[in-house]
Amino acid sequence: MQTLKENIIEILLKSKKISKEQLDNALRIQKEKQMPFRKALVEQGFTSETELLSLLSEQLYIPILHLTKYRFDPEIIKFIPERMSRQYNIIPLSRIGNTLTVAMSDPLNIFALDDLRNLTGCNIETVISSEDEIAKAIDTEYRVRSEDIQQIFDEGTFTQADLGKSEIELIKQEEIELTNVVKESEKAPIVKLVDLMLIEALKKRASDIHIEPEEDVLRIRYRIDGSLYDIFKIPKRDQNAVLARVKIVSNINITEARIPQDGRFKIRCEGKEVDFRVSSLPTTFGQKFVLRLLDKSNLSIGLDKLGFSEHPLAIFKEAISRPFGMILVTGPTGSGKSTTLYSVLNQLNTPERNIITIEDPVEYQIEGITQIQVKPEIGLDFNSGLRSLLRQSPDVIMIGEIRDAETADIAIKAALTGQLLFSTLHTNDAIASITRLIDMGLEPFLVASSLIMLCAQRLCRKLCLKCRKPIDIPKDFLENIGFREKTTFFRAEGCKYCNNTGFYGRIAILEAIMINDDMREMITQKTPIEEIKKYAIEKCGMHVLRDDAFLKVKEGITTLDEVLSRTMEE
Repeated sequence: MQTLKENIIEILLKSKKISKEQLDNALRIQKEKQMPFRKALVEQGFTSETELLSLLSEQLYIPILHLTKYRFDPEIIKFIPERMSRQYNIIPLSRIGNTLTVAMSDPLNIFALDDLRNLTGCNIETVISSEDEIAKAIDTEYRVRSEDIQQIFDEGTFTQADLGKSEIELIKQEEIELTNVVKESEKAPIVKLVDLMLIEALKKRASDIHIEPEEDVLRIRYRIDGSLYDIFKIPKRDQNAVLARVKIVSNINITEARIPQDGRFKIRCEGKEVDFRVSSLPTTFGQKFVLRLLDKSNLSIGLDKLGFSEHPLAIFKEAISRPFGMILVTGPTGSGKSTTLYSVLNQLNTPERNIITIEDPVEYQIEGITQIQVKPEIGLDFNSGLRSLLRQSPDVIMIGEIRDAETADIAIKAALTGQLLFSTLHTNDAIASITRLIDMGLEPFLVASSLIMLCAQRLCRKLCLKCRKPIDIPKDFLENIGFREKTTFFRAEGCKYCNNTGFYGRIAILEAIMINDDMREMITQKTPIEEIKKYAIEKCGMHVLRDDAFLKVKEGITTLDEVLSRTMEE
């Protein structure tokens, strides 16, 4: 495939418009001044831009279009992000069916054509225009169009006050300003819309932003206190531009839409730094994105600030005071396991301890702790990483998750040879961790010897204290679920403070058990797990998840409906 430069040389020689000597001079000047070959030809007076375009059009069978009087459609302009238009010197003109026509100064740039096809999902037709005309058109057509985002304001999702109160800044290796929505008024509307989406997520205390392509709209939902809420919808015509903007800030390949991708970025908003972990997934109507907000200010330093009940808190404190052994926190995805472990690591993070974590991915970056990001594509998985970090003389190790027998085997041996080791498992309750480890092929005596404490965790939404209302619950229902203590129950009402949800924040409910010598003997003897659990409850006083949940109801922290929905398996 010939380049545009090679084609120009061939066309000019064939047309005999300029001599071989003039071409050689133009090539020499291009190399010396590091300028485009076409520009060197025109500047030296060997040909004109108009004559050159005519020759290219004739030889390549591509029509010429002069853009000076062309009337652009703002809706068509949105098909291609400004960044890509400037990068390839292209501008969209029209769309008929699934064919998008664009003006290009270099119609032989196959990389640009491939990127356009992947981004827009359209067939690409080209016309030739001069570089200067395209550049001027880009400057004119990508100016801020306030009417494009007025619809979002009109729907009440964002207010003009949001623009005056907040600014948002993208942070990379070096700090690069992303936007200041107060001062920078001449920004592309898509960029401003994405910025406002991030600002609003922070204001509403969202943990995730879901950007979901549907057949006729792009739906935006926030996960607030564990539940998803529809926030607003973006017209389908803006979908590709919004997704491209998210890809650009996340350092995700903008041209790839067929496979899942991961990225991350960091912003500073109102003096607070927040990391965003980004995941993309190809779907029927386009790529779905989930942006997880990782706000380090939400991490507590120590267990006392996590809101644990007195009984599991005492067990946790006793466990982390041990010099070595394994502590497992179990629960489904999104149950707060990572937050609990990071808070424990923060408490243990002192100069005399060497703390190393291996995670997939690293969620929070904590000063003073060595953190390893798993990268299976280069052979750095949990197994190889764990073997390597054991040679780094760690005092405390945190493994993001025990996923297989080999990782479990290395972890248990590390716990037996002098390290305090934390990790997570996906099980329904604490005692079930024993069965899971043995089912992975580990010897029961190794499991028994290494375990210090088992903990299961869930998150319940906390009632909004400004609008909660007392409610009566029938006695027979309370007896059926085993709630026998007299208490005042509350229901979620909803107010402006809690975004009319009735809840504000979440709190952990836990069951925790220290592994004593009798339990170790039962594990070694392969005692059925039901008997071990019965022993833990009756002899060791273990409070199961529902016991701790009912305590939160009694204290007026949450609702009975909420704790029942979170502890159904109990």
